Amino acid sequence: MSSSTIAAGGGDSPYNYAPSVLLDGGRYRMWWCSQLGVAKPAGDDILLAESRSLDRTFAAPGGSRATPVFSGRPGAFDAMHTCDPSVIRVAGLYYMYYTGAAGDHDHGNAIGLATSHDGRSWTRVNDGEPLVRSAREVSNGNTYGAGQPSALYLGGKFYLMFTDTTGEGTGHNGAGQFVLRSPDATFSRDVEALGPDGFEEVSDTSKRGRTIVDAFSADWMWVDSLAAFAVAHETREGTTLTFWDIDFRTNPYEPVLVRGAWREGPGLVRRPDGHAVVSVDDPCRTAPIDLVRATREGRFGPSDLRHYGLDLGGFDACRSTGRALLALDGFAMPSPQRTIDLVVKGALVRVDRRSVAEKLAVRVLDERVPALDEVDVAARLKPGAEVHTAPGRGTGFLIDDKLWRFASADVPALNDSVVTELSDSEWDDYETGPDLDPPR
Repeated sequence: MSSSTIAAGGGDSPYNYAPSVLLDGGRYRMWWCSQLGVAKPAGDDILLAESRSLDRTFAAPGGSRATPVFSGRPGAFDAMHTCDPSVIRVAGLYYMYYTGAAGDHDHGNAIGLATSHDGRSWTRVNDGEPLVRSAREVSNGNTYGAGQPSALYLGGKFYLMFTDTTGEGTGHNGAGQFVLRSPDATFSRDVEALGPDGFEEVSDTSKRGRTIVDAFSADWMWVDSLAAFAVAHETREGTTLTFWDIDFRTNPYEPVLVRGAWREGPGLVRRPDGHAVVSVDDPCRTAPIDLVRATREGRFGPSDLRHYGLDLGGFDACRSTGRALLALDGFAMPSPQRTIDLVVKGALVRVDRRSVAEKLAVRVLDERVPALDEVDVAARLKPGAEVHTAPGRGTGFLIDDKLWRFASADVPALNDSVVTELSDSEWDDYETGPDLDPPR
């Protein structure tokens, strides 16, 4: 287990807590709460800083400690407090779910949403109104309300875990984490709430049927190599990870404790979609766990954000076909035809040129994984395949009349492909396949 301080308290930002951390395009980006006096009236602001390593101090461009990127809006539900950010990126757009409050009022906390194209400039959605308010199903003396959201994207749906001290099933002190999911980021349609018998359709976001962990300020991620959710919550000796299967029916693994001092809840280091970061060296047998949590010096001192990490092992995700397709998303390996097979969202794409596969993959494995021998090839990327680009859509290979997007500017030349520029409407006339770029 390793640990290091990456954002220090004191000075202009004595109180740092509730981090949301993404490994995004080869850099770590962290959004968190502090109190810089930007909010009017004075309250919580959300900051952003970045680093190439989890063992180095995070900083904003130009070398400053952090950049305030989101604060309260006068007269709105979040006028005084904007905090507890949970950031994910889906299809190129950043979504930040956060706790907002107009003041220090009973049950005044609610959950809002803002979006961004760069993670720095944010726009409130839903007309600036909250997505989730306090359910007020029970009264237990805890007047916090609804907040502390954690979001991820899985199987075409947004999953939102959050605290509601007034929800049915909370503990005597209001502790508990509820779950909603929807294909819509604003949770305005096709919403399902987790209940005692699994997910059930609900008419809005007010239903609180079941908690998955008795805790405050939790964070979570989907771990592809384990085929399970990992929920991080603070316990007496550090941060405990509790695991759930995809249907929240069983705990497939024993809890894991990340030891060490803490003051406020953890932020798991995740990929942009809210999934766990994959081990590049051993994706089948190792699951790296990194988290950041607030610590403190003395009882009332400033809080620092400190990184803790460990590796989970003792499993083989590549023993079965289904698990291997999950664990190896974005990896490539030799095919039986002396070409390269790239795992893309549960399917195999056969790439004729290794140089192209190396640009598209997290890594090309030295040997083929036997569990994938019986998987049919979903598409083939041949030399000279057409490439189309559109200013508002990106760049993609045309394979079987579908556009498969990728980011690397080197790929067309490596594949001897000609790039044709389209209008957005011409691009939209094509069906799109999954992105060829690995999740990172």
